[in-house]
Amino acid sequence: MMNPTAPPERAAHGKAARKLVPRSEQGVWQPAADRPDPVDILISQGADRLAKLLPIRYGRMAASPFAFLRGAAAVMARDLAPLPRTGLTVQLCGDAHLLNFGLYASPERRLLFDVNDFDETLPGPFEWDVKRLAASIAVAGRDSGHSEARVRRSVTAGMAAYRTGMRRLAKLGELAVWYDRVDTDDAAEQVKHRDRRPVEHALDHARHRTSLQALHKLTEVVDGRHWIIHNPPLVEPLGDFDQAAIRKVFTDYRASLPEDRRVLLDRFRVIDVARKVVGVGSVGTRCYIALLEGRDPGDPLLLQIKEAGRSVLEPYLSPSEYDNGGRRVVCGQRMTQSASDVFLGWVTGPRGRFYYWRQLRDMKGSADVASMDAGQLRRYGALCGRTLARAHARTGDRIAIAAYLGSGTGFDRALTEFALRYADQTYRDHAALVAAIAQGRVKAAAGV
Repeated sequence: MMNPTAPPERAAHGKAARKLVPRSEQGVWQPAADRPDPVDILISQGADRLAKLLPIRYGRMAASPFAFLRGAAAVMARDLAPLPRTGLTVQLCGDAHLLNFGLYASPERRLLFDVNDFDETLPGPFEWDVKRLAASIAVAGRDSGHSEARVRRSVTAGMAAYRTGMRRLAKLGELAVWYDRVDTDDAAEQVKHRDRRPVEHALDHARHRTSLQALHKLTEVVDGRHWIIHNPPLVEPLGDFDQAAIRKVFTDYRASLPEDRRVLLDRFRVIDVARKVVGVGSVGTRCYIALLEGRDPGDPLLLQIKEAGRSVLEPYLSPSEYDNGGRRVVCGQRMTQSASDVFLGWVTGPRGRFYYWRQLRDMKGSADVASMDAGQLRRYGALCGRTLARAHARTGDRIAIAAYLGSGTGFDRALTEFALRYADQTYRDHAALVAAIAQGRVKAAAGV
């Protein structure tokens, strides 16, 4: 992905990209005359999903423009595809909105803040992730009723943090960049004293989100054994065939782990498996949770098994080098995150479908963006911008990207303009979905 040439040559390459795409041009957004109906894109996406769950997806996306944006990665990918590209390639998150950043535990049990969703990961132009982050800040701010001036400042702060973060990393050596991370101490430094109470609450909440906590919340004891609680349609039991299939692919999943993790996994045995609805954009994909037991019933491990199809970016970029979509997700996550889940692995499942495995809860936590005031959103957007820069610097040419961005604020201002314009588009697209539901074109389940 990157040639190890001298820094001056790499910087020159980044500056040359300004001729391909001037930074001011990054602010341009005008829907194409032949832009597809966003609802058609969502319907097309649902063709290979579980049909009975799609009303949940549409209902969740219809809840607000920000919820729509969360579920509309495919819509935004289609919108970004015709735009001029810098050619400065990174391993994209592919869906870098505000709620795809969050807390999780490193193998050393330190709480880290990082990008935490890689379902759409693929190599591509760095600006695609940055534009999705910028748009999400703008839509979140408007949804919360912030003034347009404050929304603008929040987006600009996020973009400035990305730019200055990348320029900081461009001055560091390769190992220093690889080991760079954002832990909770770093994140807390950006929080004013009056904001510390909700931050401390979020950290404490994350620390208690463990497999043991999930055991008490998601299972019940029947005849002395823990079983996953069924809550249709959100959590449903599997038939005997599916249970057997899940257990069969467990061996293949094990083979995708490093040897030391296999030894650890072998100390657990599968007790129960159920299908579980997750997220917004992922609703309808095949997703399961598996309850494993270690030393005794009080030593649980809950794993999530999530379907991984083609990235929504693949129609517009080079196809993934991995034939297995689960491996695409896992490798993208391992390359991008400063530390990854010890049980992260992949497998080919029944009927040739691809899946990745990870812990369901491992001190994981996300921000309550809807409750943030304008100042909190501005600081959180900046934290996400800085974090995204660190993620991109691991897999792309940080020196070239930093040179493209420059030391001035032109890039920040341009991305802010793009975000505000794309927020307008998101509100129109959300209204189109609401209208499609009202017309009966798609069916939505409210409050699920």
